Amino acid sequence: MGQRLVLWDIDKTLLDVDGFGFEVFSTAFARFSGLSDHVATRGPGRTEWQWFRETLAANGLSERDGDFARFQEINEAEFAARGAEMREHGRVLPGAREILERCAAAPDIVSSLLTGNSRHNAEHKLRVFGLDHLVEAAVGGYGDDHPDRPELVGVARRRVYDATGVAFTPDTTVLVGDSPNDVRAAVEGGARIVAVATGLSDAAALRDAGAATVLTDLSDTDAVLELLLG
Repeated sequence: MGQRLVLWDIDKTLLDVDGFGFEVFSTAFARFSGLSDHVATRGPGRTEWQWFRETLAANGLSERDGDFARFQEINEAEFAARGAEMREHGRVLPGAREILERCAAAPDIVSSLLTGNSRHNAEHKLRVFGLDHLVEAAVGGYGDDHPDRPELVGVARRRVYDATGVAFTPDTTVLVGDSPNDVRAAVEGGARIVAVATGLSDAAALRDAGAATVLTDLSDTDAVLELLLG
């Protein structure tokens, strides 16, 4: 084990849950803040922690110690309660299941997650769609680990090292994602990026953000695997 550490984004890369996360976040923020008509903020590829901070600021609120943890209790409970709804309105994106299966079966790949979701919400999303057994979630980087997404690359590498003793480098770490923030995480965090134009950003925007490799989707399993190992 140890040739490649592959870190997958979830939303719009592996799954499309049709705005479900935004609805849940908004419901949770209203309950946390007591503001039934609050100002929402948008932006693909943010961590939940960053999203929380930006939404606080947009509503003239300041973050106090423990606020994010209290918000996450509400947010994660709302996610857990609405799994059937997420399954009904969401889908696994083309090729995602197949490439996850190939990576899970490859002895020279550690396949985990780098996502703006909290670990709880990330695992719940994958479990709803039957993908949770295909990644090593314990060694990923999540939106409740740090507010700044590039920091999550180092978080994941440290967890892998602690679990396996394998020290992955920027050359042997590959991030797969669909947004300019995914590209920024790879460039600033120290990883290769394989971008997929399955989200809100087209191929040109992903290249402008710094992605040299941009795929239409993940449907060509052999080609994707070759890029991950290349």
